[in-house]
Amino acid sequence: MNEKSTIVRHSLSEIRAMRERGKDKTSPAAPEAESLGAGFWKSARVAVPGGKTSVHLLLDSDGVEWFKANGKGRLTRMNAVLKAYVQAQKH
Repeated sequence: MNEKSTIVRHSLSEIRAMRERGKDKTSPAAPEAESLGAGFWKSARVAVPGGKTSVHLLLDSDGVEWFKANGKGRLTRMNAVLKAYVQAQKH
């Protein structure tokens, strides 16, 4: 199986440009880039979570409404239910 690499390299100037355009995904708690030093940037890597596939599907309204009624994160919870079902079928 040939998997696409999820490692992306950006220079500090590219990261700054992305931040200015509002396109970076940096945590607000992350330290400022300048405080990390040159040694950090020589071996820095951006890790992109893998293993997810975007799909379009039609679901019954009552099931979607039930997940919606239970607060934010409904897609994450739906995924967890599907994952639990798959694990149960494997055993």
